[in-house]
Amino acid sequence: STMKNKLLALILTLAMAVSLTGCVKVVKIGEEAQLTGKQEFNATDSVQGMWESAEANIEEKAVDLPAFLGEAGGGLKSLVDKYGKYSMGTSGSISYAVKGSGVVEEVNQEKKAGYMTVKLDGYDGSEIIKIQIGSIYKGSSTRDTLDIIRFGDYTNQEEWAAVSQELHSQIDANVIQPADPGSLQGKTIEFVGTFTADSNDELLITVVKLEAK
Repeated sequence: STMKNKLLALILTLAMAVSLTGCVKVVKIGEEAQLTGKQEFNATDSVQGMWESAEANIEEKAVDLPAFLGEAGGGLKSLVDKYGKYSMGTSGSISYAVKGSGVVEEVNQEKKAGYMTVKLDGYDGSEIIKIQIGSIYKGSSTRDTLDIIRFGDYTNQEEWAAVSQELHSQIDANVIQPADPGSLQGKTIEFVGTFTADSNDELLITVVKLEAK
Protein backbone atom coordinates (compact mmCIF):
# COMPACT_ATOMS: atom_id res chain seq x y z
CA SER A 1 0.00 0.00 0.00
CA THR A 2 1.09 3.60 -0.54
CA MET A 3 0.96 4.18 3.21
CA LYS A 4 3.54 1.40 3.74
CA ASN A 5 5.73 2.78 0.97
CA LYS A 6 5.54 6.25 2.47
CA LEU A 7 6.51 4.88 5.87
CA LEU A 8 9.42 2.93 4.41
CA ALA A 9 10.60 5.99 2.51
CA LEU A 10 10.36 8.05 5.70
CA ILE A 11 12.29 5.45 7.72
CA LEU A 12 14.98 5.36 5.02
CA THR A 13 15.14 9.15 4.94
CA LEU A 14 15.49 9.29 8.70
CA ALA A 15 18.12 6.52 8.69
CA MET A 16 20.11 8.43 6.07
CA ALA A 17 19.75 11.67 7.98
CA VAL A 18 21.02 9.99 11.13
CA SER A 19 23.96 8.27 9.40
CA LEU A 20 24.98 11.44 7.54
CA THR A 21 24.76 13.95 10.34
CA GLY A 22 24.28 11.95 13.49
CA CYS A 23 21.11 13.91 14.22
CA VAL A 24 17.45 13.68 13.23
CA LYS A 25 15.67 16.47 11.37
CA VAL A 26 12.65 17.62 13.33
CA VAL A 27 9.86 18.84 11.09
CA LYS A 28 7.68 21.56 12.53
CA ILE A 29 3.92 21.00 12.50
CA GLY A 30 2.49 22.72 9.44
CA GLU A 31 5.70 22.26 7.47
CA GLU A 32 5.17 18.59 6.63
CA ALA A 33 4.13 19.56 3.10
CA GLN A 34 7.68 20.65 2.28
CA LEU A 35 8.89 17.20 3.23
CA THR A 36 6.09 15.00 1.89
CA GLY A 37 4.79 17.19 -0.93
CA LYS A 38 1.28 16.96 0.54
CA GLN A 39 -0.32 20.32 1.17
CA GLU A 40 -1.80 20.74 4.63
CA PHE A 41 -5.61 20.96 4.38
CA ASN A 42 -6.93 24.39 5.30
CA ALA A 43 -10.68 24.35 6.04
CA THR A 44 -10.90 28.15 6.21
CA ASP A 45 -9.47 28.67 2.73
CA SER A 46 -11.50 25.77 1.37
CA VAL A 47 -14.83 27.03 2.74
CA GLN A 48 -14.18 30.72 2.01
CA GLY A 49 -13.53 29.74 -1.57
CA MET A 50 -16.89 28.01 -1.90
CA TRP A 51 -19.05 30.07 0.49
CA GLU A 52 -21.03 31.89 -2.23
CA SER A 53 -21.56 28.65 -4.15
CA ALA A 54 -22.67 26.93 -0.95
CA GLU A 55 -25.17 29.69 -0.22
CA ALA A 56 -26.50 29.57 -3.79
CA ASN A 57 -26.69 25.75 -3.70
CA ILE A 58 -28.84 25.76 -0.55
CA GLU A 59 -31.04 28.62 -1.75
CA GLU A 60 -31.64 26.90 -5.07
CA LYS A 61 -32.84 23.64 -3.52
CA ALA A 62 -34.68 25.13 -0.51
CA VAL A 63 -38.26 23.88 -0.21
CA ASP A 64 -41.02 26.12 1.12
CA LEU A 65 -41.16 25.07 4.79
CA PRO A 66 -44.93 25.31 5.42
CA ALA A 67 -45.60 23.20 2.30
CA PHE A 68 -42.85 20.77 3.29
CA LEU A 69 -44.26 20.29 6.80
CA GLY A 70 -47.76 19.82 5.40
CA GLU A 71 -46.52 17.20 2.95
CA ALA A 72 -44.44 15.40 5.61
CA GLY A 73 -47.51 15.02 7.80
CA GLY A 74 -45.44 14.59 10.97
CA GLY A 75 -42.89 12.22 9.43
CA LEU A 76 -39.97 14.42 8.44
CA LYS A 77 -37.75 11.59 7.21
CA SER A 78 -40.42 10.43 4.78
CA LEU A 79 -39.48 13.06 2.17
CA VAL A 80 -35.79 12.12 1.91
CA ASP A 81 -36.04 10.79 -1.66
CA LYS A 82 -37.90 13.88 -2.83
CA TYR A 83 -36.04 16.71 -1.08
CA GLY A 84 -33.47 15.33 1.35
CA LYS A 85 -29.88 14.23 1.44
CA TYR A 86 -28.19 11.51 3.49
CA SER A 87 -25.00 12.47 5.31
CA MET A 88 -23.17 9.40 4.01
CA GLY A 89 -24.54 9.12 0.48
CA THR A 90 -27.23 6.45 0.98
CA SER A 91 -27.28 6.23 4.77
CA GLY A 92 -26.74 8.30 7.89
CA SER A 93 -28.70 11.33 9.04
CA ILE A 94 -31.15 13.09 6.71
CA SER A 95 -30.90 16.84 6.06
CA TYR A 96 -33.10 19.23 4.10
CA ALA A 97 -32.80 22.76 2.71
CA VAL A 98 -35.86 24.92 3.50
CA LYS A 99 -37.08 28.50 3.34
CA GLY A 100 -39.84 30.45 5.02
CA SER A 101 -40.87 33.51 6.96
CA GLY A 102 -42.39 34.11 10.36
CA VAL A 103 -42.46 36.11 13.56
CA VAL A 104 -39.65 35.70 16.08
CA GLU A 105 -41.40 34.73 19.32
CA GLU A 106 -38.34 34.23 21.51
CA VAL A 107 -34.62 34.98 21.31
CA ASN A 108 -32.58 32.78 23.63
CA GLN A 109 -28.97 33.91 24.03
CA GLU A 110 -28.40 32.54 27.52
CA LYS A 111 -26.99 29.30 26.17
CA LYS A 112 -23.78 29.07 24.15
CA ALA A 113 -25.83 27.30 21.47
CA GLY A 114 -28.35 30.14 21.17
CA TYR A 115 -31.56 30.02 19.13
CA MET A 116 -34.67 31.94 18.12
CA THR A 117 -38.14 30.40 18.09
CA VAL A 118 -40.23 31.32 15.04
CA LYS A 119 -44.00 31.23 14.47
CA LEU A 120 -44.06 30.21 10.83
CA ASP A 121 -46.25 32.14 8.37
CA GLY A 122 -48.85 30.01 6.62
CA TYR A 123 -48.58 27.05 8.96
CA ASP A 124 -50.45 25.98 12.07
CA GLY A 125 -48.84 22.65 12.88
CA SER A 126 -47.37 21.74 16.25
CA GLU A 127 -43.71 21.52 15.24
CA ILE A 128 -41.40 23.94 17.05
CA ILE A 129 -39.24 25.93 14.62
CA LYS A 130 -35.90 27.09 15.99
CA ILE A 131 -33.14 29.00 14.20
CA GLN A 132 -29.58 28.69 15.52
CA ILE A 133 -27.92 32.01 16.37
CA GLY A 134 -24.61 30.79 17.85
CA SER A 135 -22.07 31.25 19.08
CA ILE A 136 -22.01 27.45 19.05
CA TYR A 137 -23.84 25.73 16.21
CA LYS A 138 -25.05 22.17 16.59
CA GLY A 139 -25.10 19.49 13.93
CA SER A 140 -23.75 19.54 10.38
CA SER A 141 -26.87 20.02 8.23
CA THR A 142 -25.30 22.85 6.19
CA ARG A 143 -22.43 20.66 5.06
CA ASP A 144 -24.60 17.56 4.67
CA THR A 145 -27.14 19.32 2.44
CA LEU A 146 -24.58 20.65 -0.04
CA ASP A 147 -24.39 19.04 -3.48
CA ILE A 148 -21.09 20.78 -4.33
CA ILE A 149 -19.00 18.69 -1.90
CA ARG A 150 -19.06 15.11 -0.63
CA PHE A 151 -17.25 13.11 2.02
CA GLY A 152 -15.11 11.37 -0.62
CA ASP A 153 -13.52 14.70 -1.60
CA TYR A 154 -11.71 14.85 1.73
CA THR A 155 -8.82 12.83 3.12
CA ASN A 156 -10.39 11.91 6.45
CA GLN A 157 -13.11 12.46 9.03
CA GLU A 158 -11.17 15.33 10.67
CA GLU A 159 -11.15 17.36 7.43
CA TRP A 160 -14.85 16.63 6.88
CA ALA A 161 -15.64 17.82 10.43
CA ALA A 162 -13.47 20.92 9.94
CA VAL A 163 -15.50 21.84 6.83
CA SER A 164 -18.71 21.80 8.89
CA GLN A 165 -17.19 23.94 11.64
CA GLU A 166 -15.82 26.44 9.14
CA LEU A 167 -19.22 26.69 7.42
CA HIS A 168 -20.63 27.60 10.84
CA SER A 169 -17.93 30.29 11.25
CA GLN A 170 -18.90 31.76 7.88
CA ILE A 171 -22.60 31.66 8.82
CA ASP A 172 -21.88 33.36 12.13
CA ALA A 173 -19.84 36.15 10.51
CA ASN A 174 -21.82 36.66 7.28
CA VAL A 175 -25.40 35.89 8.27
CA ILE A 176 -26.09 35.86 12.01
CA GLN A 177 -23.98 38.77 13.30
CA PRO A 178 -25.18 41.23 10.61
CA ALA A 179 -28.81 40.29 11.41
CA ASP A 180 -28.29 41.19 15.10
CA PRO A 181 -30.50 38.44 16.58
CA GLY A 182 -30.88 40.24 19.91
CA SER A 183 -32.95 42.91 18.13
CA LEU A 184 -35.32 40.54 16.30
CA GLN A 185 -37.84 39.68 19.03
CA GLY A 186 -41.37 40.27 17.67
CA LYS A 187 -40.12 41.01 14.15
CA THR A 188 -40.96 39.16 10.97
CA ILE A 189 -37.99 37.46 9.38
CA GLU A 190 -37.31 35.67 6.11
CA PHE A 191 -34.83 32.81 6.12
CA VAL A 192 -33.19 30.12 4.02
CA GLY A 193 -31.43 27.29 5.81
CA THR A 194 -30.98 23.62 6.55
CA PHE A 195 -31.90 21.16 9.27
CA THR A 196 -31.33 17.51 10.14
CA ALA A 197 -34.47 15.43 10.69
CA ASP A 198 -33.68 13.85 14.03
CA SER A 199 -36.97 14.77 15.72
CA ASN A 200 -40.46 15.10 14.27
CA ASP A 201 -41.63 17.77 16.70
CA GLU A 202 -38.71 20.22 16.58
CA LEU A 203 -36.65 21.64 13.73
CA LEU A 204 -33.28 23.24 14.50
CA ILE A 205 -32.46 25.30 11.42
CA THR A 206 -29.01 26.62 10.51
CA VAL A 207 -29.55 29.56 8.17
CA VAL A 208 -27.50 30.80 5.21
CA LYS A 209 -29.85 33.77 4.76
CA LEU A 210 -31.66 35.77 7.42
CA GLU A 211 -33.40 39.09 6.91
CA ALA A 212 -35.79 41.12 9.05
CA LYS A 213 -38.70 42.44 7.00
